[in-house]
Parts: sequence; structure tokens; C-alpha cells
Amino acid sequence: MRELRRVAVGVLVLVPFLLGAASGAPGAPDRPAFRFTDPEIVESSGLVVLPGGGRDGGLVVTTNDSGDAGRVFVVDPASGATVGVTTWSTDPEDVEALAPAGPGHVWVADIGDNRHARDSVSVLRVPVGRGDRDVVPEAYDLVYPDGSHDAEALLSHPVTGRLFVITKGVFAGTVYAAPQRLRADRANRLTEVGDAPGIVTDATFLPGGGGVVMRTYSSAHLSSYPSWQAVESWSLPDQDQGEGVALADGELLVSTEGARSQVLRVDLPASAGATDRLSPAWTSLRWLATARGFPL
Repeated sequence: MRELRRVAVGVLVLVPFLLGAASGAPGAPDRPAFRFTDPEIVESSGLVVLPGGGRDGGLVVTTNDSGDAGRVFVVDPASGATVGVTTWSTDPEDVEALAPAGPGHVWVADIGDNRHARDSVSVLRVPVGRGDRDVVPEAYDLVYPDGSHDAEALLSHPVTGRLFVITKGVFAGTVYAAPQRLRADRANRLTEVGDAPGIVTDATFLPGGGGVVMRTYSSAHLSSYPSWQAVESWSLPDQDQGEGVALADGELLVSTEGARSQVLRVDLPASAGATDRLSPAWTSLRWLATARGFPL
């Protein structure tokens, strides 16, 4: 019954996507934020906005899709210009996403697996900011409990820091949680914790961690956390191959693959403001955050 429900949810997500692609139905209006000017950024596949404060606050971090070397780009959204590149020597297999990893760092998600052939995937924690740097990143292997999956979305909870991977199923995806404490000396086993729409290409937590926005090529889907229950969905602006999503100043930034591609702004629905904030899990997280000096 659970599998039938997931397939049904996936069909509801996929059919409008296919119909829209076939009919040329328009998405939401375009609201340009900036355009990547660096010719080396050709397949922007993930986005992170560095937190405000300091010289790096508000900068955007992105990464190319599979086939690139080990590197991420730091971009000033005021100009679209690259102001820093972090590189490492080990070439990844298929980087597909980024997630916040604490001040001055991002998680790089080497989690793509189109052929479902990888025994494990990996995440790397790398420093970012203005200026170029060559680093040896912290790397952690992740293993699914039920065989290999293709995935393009990585999430980091803004209060606990726990990582979540969302698989890219055609009809429906699955949310997997990583262990709270990752180990570098052995594979870290993922745990299934929720359902997701089909064709998820990126995702981001809302401030405080009470809600999650997952994007597909053509739409955005708001779910509550930690229930992972669907709340609302809406159309995104038309993009050639929409891949990235990040939160910036109460709005979403959405990116697409392609050279010198444009990043767009998207409003959040009103329901995002109250997502799951009255649940026992939310109030417990709020108490924990306040006790640790991070009032929500």
C-alpha cells in the first residue's frame, strides 16, 4: 500500500510536468536575480547562499554537474562574477548538489548515479569564500539500505546539521537521513525517513528547519519537517533544465544548466511561514535551539 501511494503521488507530480512540456504551458513570471558571467560555469547544478555577516555574506556558491573536476565556484550576485574557486585534486564521479555546512563551508554531494551502479556515494565538506584555494576536503561515504539510487538533492538541517539525501525517482522519490555524526573511517548507512515527489533536482530547508522546498524541472513542492508531509506546490518559471534552489532573504533562488545562465527569484507561498511550527517535533527543536543560543 505504501508503494502504491508513492507511485500515485509521483503520477500527480509527473503528469502536469509532462503535459506542460508537451503543450509549452508557461510557468511563473521571470524575476531575474543575476546571470553567471564565468564561462567555466556551464551546468549549475546546486546553489547555496552564504549566511549574512562578514565579507562573504550573501555570496552564492554553485557547482557544475557531472563531468567536471573537483571544484566549486563562489559568485557575487551583485555582478554575477566569480570571486573565488575552491578546488581539490580528486575528481568526483557525479556531483549534483550543494548544502550549507557551517560558516564558510559547503557540503558537496557526489550522489549522482544514473546507471544505479555505485556501491556508495559521498559528501565532501569544503571551505568557500572570496579568493581561490586548493584544499583536501573532509570526505564521507554514504550507503543506501536498499541498493543504489540516483539522487540530485542534499539537505542540511539548519539547527541540527543533519544531512538528508532525496532520490530522483521518475514517479516518486525517497528521503534518506544520514547519521547525526558522520564517520570518515567507514561507510555511513542512510535511513529512509520520508517520501518525496518525482524528479526532484534540488531542495532547501526553510529558516529554522520547519519546512522543506523541493524543486523539479518545472515546479516547487513545500513539505513539513519532520513529517515530510506535502503542504503545497506551485509552478516555477520556465528554465531550460532547472536544477538548483536556495533560500535568500525570504525568497527562493532557482538556477538552470547552461552557459551564462540566469538565476531567477521566486516568492514563497504564505503557507511556508507556519510550516509544522506547532508540531511537538518543531517545539522540541525550538527549545533545543534556544538552549544552544540559536533562538528561532
